[in-house]
Order: sequence, then structure tokens, then C-alpha cells
Amino acid sequence: MDTRVACITIIVQNMESVEKMNALLHEAAQYIIGRMGIPYHSKNMNIISIAIDAPQDLTSEISGKIGRLDGVTVKTTYATVK
Repeated sequence: MDTRVACITIIVQNMESVEKMNALLHEAAQYIIGRMGIPYHSKNMNIISIAIDAPQDLTSEISGKIGRLDGVTVKTTYATVK
């Protein structure tokens, strides 16, 4: 199975979406290299960075599902293919 390294950047502005987001990330847990979350209290948001090495379809699917959550913005950056 071919995989690609990617960074998924998530900005959460609706804290009610956090539980659903974490459930979606749990589905990809075996592919996640690392996760960093930064609470930004003065702006009432959280900034999360996920490093992942997974099939591109799975990364895209998880990113899309998370991005459809209320008050959540997602961008994914892929490493170049060699």
C-alpha cells in the first residue's frame, strides 16, 4: 500500500465539534505520526497540527469529513512524491 506523508492543519472555532473531530482522527490513529494542539484562548479557538503517513485517499477522506464539521477549518499539505 502506497502512503504519503502529509500535515493536516485544523482550526476549531466551535468547541462542540471537538468530540466528533477526535472520533474521526481516531479512525486514522494507526497512520498518525504525531499531533500538536495549541489552545488560543483569547480568540476562543484551537489550532491543531496532525502529521500523518497514510494512503492519500484516507488522508483526503479524513480531512474532508473534519472540514465539514461546524466551525472547523482544515487544510492539508502533502510531501512531494519521490
